[in-house]
Amino acid sequence: MKPPPFQYFDPTTIDEATGLLGRYDNAKLLAGGQSLMPMLNMRFIFPDQLIDLNRIPDLTGIRRSGETIEIGAMTRQRELERSALVGEKLPILVEGLQQVGHIQTRNRGTIGGSLTHLDPAAELVSLAMLYDAQISIQGANGDRKLPFSEFVLGYMTPAIGFDEIVTGIGFEAWPASHGFGFCEFSRRHGDFAIVSASALLTLEGGAVARASFVLGGVDAVPLKMPEVESTLIGQQPGEVLYQAVAEQCRQIDAMEDSLIPADYRQHLAGVMGRRALEAAVARCRDGDLGTHE
Repeated sequence: MKPPPFQYFDPTTIDEATGLLGRYDNAKLLAGGQSLMPMLNMRFIFPDQLIDLNRIPDLTGIRRSGETIEIGAMTRQRELERSALVGEKLPILVEGLQQVGHIQTRNRGTIGGSLTHLDPAAELVSLAMLYDAQISIQGANGDRKLPFSEFVLGYMTPAIGFDEIVTGIGFEAWPASHGFGFCEFSRRHGDFAIVSASALLTLEGGAVARASFVLGGVDAVPLKMPEVESTLIGQQPGEVLYQAVAEQCRQIDAMEDSLIPADYRQHLAGVMGRRALEAAVARCRDGDLGTHE
């Protein structure tokens, strides 16, 4: 299949790209193209203009600013996966990225493209919600930042204007002693998750002192689980706590589609949620912050 006809632009600055967006009513941005190109080829979308961001150097790079890791929106997923800084400060990103497509996919796919596409089953979308990452946005009216929880308006609907571009993402690193766990179930490795679960936590005196917990693929948006986080705080990890969290995950109001019924997603949410929590606790106790293949 072939895409519909369109005008092609390849700006070299962010201002040039936002200017093009403001000039045209039906333009699309091209980042890594791993979602956009199939959608064009299958005639799901019909843009009149395609604005390629790949020649804008200001949109790439991984930098540390205090305890925040700042990542340019056009940074390739493979670069993130192999980054020593990301592996040290945001190890769960590396673990999640290993489930994204295949190496060829990650060689082209970008973090900004994935987050802006906002598929609720995408690994990076769930992990951005887990950290409540700060999204940097630039447009004709200037720059602004949004926490990821406000960036997500609904199913595949980010809170950006027609003439705005996501330029970067900031992740606040957790303490070196934190634990993390990312687990997902998909039909085959590299597919979007049917259900994923991700957990961050710290322990003090053997009890959970801080926690963040997200389910992906179960709703129209990644599902932050404050009730699970409240259950964890102050508790000693063990079988009783694991069962309680699994049950809370099973009680979600899961979506269903033509292939996956809601009760199956609820079952998987309990299984994946428990596994992610157990992995996070084990890493806290063992001091193991390395990623696992």
